Amino acid sequence: MTQAAASTSRRRTRSTVVAAIAAFALVLAGLLVAAYNEGAFKAQATREAQVQADILAASVTAALAFDDEGAAQEYLNALRANPEVEAAGLYASSGALLAGYRRSAGQVLPVRQIKPAAANSEGHIIVGAPVIQAGEVLGSVYLRTAAEPLSGRILRYAAIGLLGVMASLVVVVLAVFNAGQRRANRALGEANEALRLQIEQRQKAEEALRQSQKMEAMGQLTGGVAHDFNNLLMVASSGLDLLDRTADPARREVLKGAVRQALDRGAGLTRQLLAFSRRSPLKSTVVDLAAQIEGMRVLLDRSLREDITVRIETAPDLWPVEVDAGQLEVAVLNIAVNARDAMPSGGTITIRVVNRPDQEIEELDGDFVELSVTDTGKGMSAETIQRVFEPFFTTKDVGKGTGLGLSQVYGFTRASGGDARIMSEPGKGSTVALYFPRSTNALAEPVEEAAPTAPLQAPAGYRILLVEDDDAVAAAVGGMLSELGYRHVRVANATAALEALESGEAVDLVFSDMVMPGVIDGVTLAQSIRARWPELPVVLTSGFSEAADTASREGWRLLAKPYRIDALAAELAAARAEASAKR
Repeated sequence: MTQAAASTSRRRTRSTVVAAIAAFALVLAGLLVAAYNEGAFKAQATREAQVQADILAASVTAALAFDDEGAAQEYLNALRANPEVEAAGLYASSGALLAGYRRSAGQVLPVRQIKPAAANSEGHIIVGAPVIQAGEVLGSVYLRTAAEPLSGRILRYAAIGLLGVMASLVVVVLAVFNAGQRRANRALGEANEALRLQIEQRQKAEEALRQSQKMEAMGQLTGGVAHDFNNLLMVASSGLDLLDRTADPARREVLKGAVRQALDRGAGLTRQLLAFSRRSPLKSTVVDLAAQIEGMRVLLDRSLREDITVRIETAPDLWPVEVDAGQLEVAVLNIAVNARDAMPSGGTITIRVVNRPDQEIEELDGDFVELSVTDTGKGMSAETIQRVFEPFFTTKDVGKGTGLGLSQVYGFTRASGGDARIMSEPGKGSTVALYFPRSTNALAEPVEEAAPTAPLQAPAGYRILLVEDDDAVAAAVGGMLSELGYRHVRVANATAALEALESGEAVDLVFSDMVMPGVIDGVTLAQSIRARWPELPVVLTSGFSEAADTASREGWRLLAKPYRIDALAAELAAARAEASAKR
């Protein structure tokens, strides 16, 4: 062998070794890339399955809230269009299986509620998602999809190994794959964002529906409230006329007492109506049903006709329950209004509250408190009973009902962990029974306000800045302040109040209405005073419940309208004492 031939052979050998090393390196790189892609594929498939489970959970919320197994089964059967879905199930909060879908008879569903899980080693991806409505977990969904089989993965990555020597093509393939993965990730992120927006919109719609149901019940009060206020105004008007026409001291005291009683009744009714109509989120608290129902007497009397008698019967030692008090009042009022409409010639409505120990109620486990409303009306047929809890179903004439009342009752009791049932026969009246789980939490003890330690009469020379836009109210409050010995100066809005303080007006306390014309309300005025004159005490007053809630949350002293002179004296004395303690 010549030297040239030996050199060529060595070059070929070196080239073969380099090529072999390059091929091995490419194959190894391909295997590493394959291993990475395997993990990414599993993670991507699991995320896609979880998104599908979340969408399914959001879709079956209404079906699960109303125990509509037919609708739930239809949602699950729709998964047949996806060949990767092997099985799916819908479970109640108790863990029981309500509806299920299996692609083949050999597929098995868990008989009890499962926790969400990741992909397992048996070729399946199993995920779960909770079904949530207004912060309450109604149940969960189960979803099992097929993972790619081992043979498919071997064939897929064998192609990568065979093409390892084609480095440029491998790079192109990997670039295309990564680009597709990025597109898939972006699509998944967009799907997650769309799902989040859908959930937020659903929550807003549910809150709007609750408020519309409450305002529908509020509309039932209008006639009775107008009648009651006309009676109260009649008492006050006639009392004032008679006071002008009599000089007998005893007679004047009787007339003054009658006028005062009418005003107090009107103020009490206004407070109940404001509390009832207030827009607030669903919030469960421990409630004494006996006291809660008894406190609804005025609302019930105003909602029903004079030919209807309301009887309230509560058993002793009732267990506490945990419900939203506002929604409870709406539910009871809706049932009472339906009972009223079922008795066009009058009758009796009996509201009864009793304890129901475990085993006394079919299909319910545990201790419950039963709140039932029974009427002596015309009753319902079996066909009507089956549909009475459906939204927008009503037997009333057009314009006399929306069909939302009893659907609110059903949704509220189910969201509270209970149940609602109706017993009725044509011509024999109806009973709507609500069951609420017994609460193990204790009722909150009422907080008694301590009496002010400072004297009620004003100190000599004590000046108050009165901020009130209504001239008649300002005159009345100014008269009470003068009677208590306070000197005062009045301005009509918050801007004028700040200008007076900035000009050096000497005042010891600011007494301001909360709702006033202009861009600055009472709370904003109080905040400005605290920032610039921190030692100047402020007392706010309002007749609006939402404004009062705002003042209470921020820690301001508040006197609710209407108030009497002794309440005004006590509040001002407490504010003086509080300011003195801070100095």
